[in-house]
Amino acid sequence: MSAVARLDPTLRRAAREIFQAALDAADPGLAVRRLLRVEDETLNAGRARYDLRRFERVFLVGAGKASALMARAAGRALGERVTGGIINVKDGHGLPLARVECRECGHPVPDERGLDGARRMAELASSATARDLIVCLISGGASALTPLPAPPVTLADKQRTTSLLLAAGADIHQLNTVRKHLSLFKGGRLAALASPATVLTLILSDVIGDDLDVIGSGPTVPDRSTFAGARAVLERFRLWRKVPASVRRRLAEGERGLVPETPKPGDPVFARVRNIIVGSNGLALDAAAARARSLGFRPLILSSTIEGETRDAALVHAAIAREVSDHRRPARRPACLISGGETTVALRGAGLGGRNQEFVLAAAGAIAGLPACLVFSAGTDGTDGPTDAAGAFADGSTLERAAALGMNLYDFLLHNDSYRFFDALGDLLRTGPTRTNVMDIHLVLLG
Repeated sequence: MSAVARLDPTLRRAAREIFQAALDAADPGLAVRRLLRVEDETLNAGRARYDLRRFERVFLVGAGKASALMARAAGRALGERVTGGIINVKDGHGLPLARVECRECGHPVPDERGLDGARRMAELASSATARDLIVCLISGGASALTPLPAPPVTLADKQRTTSLLLAAGADIHQLNTVRKHLSLFKGGRLAALASPATVLTLILSDVIGDDLDVIGSGPTVPDRSTFAGARAVLERFRLWRKVPASVRRRLAEGERGLVPETPKPGDPVFARVRNIIVGSNGLALDAAAARARSLGFRPLILSSTIEGETRDAALVHAAIAREVSDHRRPARRPACLISGGETTVALRGAGLGGRNQEFVLAAAGAIAGLPACLVFSAGTDGTDGPTDAAGAFADGSTLERAAALGMNLYDFLLHNDSYRFFDALGDLLRTGPTRTNVMDIHLVLLG
């Protein structure tokens, strides 16, 4: 019997259905279509109203893994009123767009294609007048996809700094605090470039707490972080002496007031800017719970703000699974424990994987032998780390099945080699690009 066949097929199928329901709820095109409507030359965006007769030109700009679908929906709502625009997306996430250029770029480490696209967006914003409307579309991945380094920092310097922070396990708040203070685009600077144009930014949140100034590094949002905070992040991870000299110089000059801070709350550049969240992890979790209930499970949403070290989070989920199994609390079988968020992995080995695969690998050892229990974790963007998988599955038999193939689960965990472990078992989830991104979904099913 194959490894795939031995993993509980009923629970595996249920996990996929529940995850798909979460993806459907996070569809960025649908989210934008629900929000934007044009009636009698008035653009309705939630409670906001824009008289389109006031504008000579309408531009679409933006970046992120979901921005192509968002731009397509916005373009269809506005029709021929769209003058032009530029969207930067991750490789494999592009779509043909009417009157708008969609550019595929490097992610998570920025590249020259992203730099060129960000520069052209900045030039477009700078050319806008008070008679123009800029619709900005931001989703997860936008930070890496819009590199526009502030001198003396170069793209290579920013690539090096980003790689160091990712390898150190910096979370998105810490990573973007540094990015914003090395950029001419992020941290509200795009809004400053566009002023006095009207800016409407639609945001698909991939950040815990839906912090507007963190999502995509908040190019049109007042920035609460500082140069001092950016330096503190590098020092916390002992990277201050490892990052390029240009990065240290930029941050040090900013601390001394020799370089202007990012625009803060109350700055007049935001007078004509509105930022609206159109989708989030919380909405995806609600949809997952509804689907789990329809499949006969008792759903329990644990949290939409799971963060911290991946292995620690996984062990907590496994402990709750055992509590349900042994003591029928905080839920009774059949149960579906659901959570969302974005954990981090501190690299200890040279293996291949991502935070979702590592989450499942860590949990697999802790649920070993537990009957009718499956753990699943996947990224809603369809990618997990530098792999072709979105996530993985494990159940109470995973440890035993791996041993039968001569694999020691804990050796793979030690070397951060979750991808090769689950690939050998046939327990990876591969979805391809989903063109959405609302962080990760974790499921624990107890049949």
